[in-house]
Amino acid sequence: MESNYTEHNSKTIDQWVKEGWEWGQEIDHATWEKAKQGEWSVLLTPTKPVPKDWFCPMQGAKILGLASGGGQQMPIFTALGAECTVLDYSQEQLNKEKLVAQREGYHITTVRADMTKPLPFADESFDQIFHPVSNCYVREVRPIWKECFRVLKKGGILLAGFDNGFNYLFAGDDETTIHYALPFDPLQNQEQYEDCVEHDDGFQFSHTIEEQIGGQLEAGFLLQGIYQDTNGTGFLHEMNVPTFYATKAIKP
Repeated sequence: MESNYTEHNSKTIDQWVKEGWEWGQEIDHATWEKAKQGEWSVLLTPTKPVPKDWFCPMQGAKILGLASGGGQQMPIFTALGAECTVLDYSQEQLNKEKLVAQREGYHITTVRADMTKPLPFADESFDQIFHPVSNCYVREVRPIWKECFRVLKKGGILLAGFDNGFNYLFAGDDETTIHYALPFDPLQNQEQYEDCVEHDDGFQFSHTIEEQIGGQLEAGFLLQGIYQDTNGTGFLHEMNVPTFYATKAIKP
């Protein structure tokens, strides 16, 4: 399983999208039209819109949506004048990108690829990378930050959303009783493996702040902004427990 867990995850997400997963619901035509008029917002984490001043100038910008399929953010950036490429390992998420592009009459480059492998792009290809919460589905995140640094132009911006691991303390839907010790790694822990299978969660992994933000700094990025967010629903959300972060980092 260790060698092909990402393929398993891609198929799991394909099924979620078919079943109506919220992060696989493409924007409608009205949202596209509003974006063209300058009325828009996008998410890196469950609830808080990304600050507008975190973005590069959109007109003519080359933007990579990293594990950002689903037809939610890339259409917005395209409506604002950007030239977008989206890389995702879920074909259904990429299909949503193609659906919106065909409906609204624009071009987007879609790439089905595993982000745990070297990214299939030349050095300094992009002005900005938009990377919503998704590296919870991969075991090692530091190589991803290094690849982001490589494919960004000098002065390029990495916008990333990620969890802090708190959600993996609990089993099932019970967010009141701590069940697991961290790290959560179903490839090393049989009970965690069985939990992922039982709840059809794909294989997910907790990561430390050293891996997430520290990994960005190790790759060479300069951190310029950060905010925290909650799950959006459930007991931890009701108690305002921060479970996600979003960061803005620059390639100097």
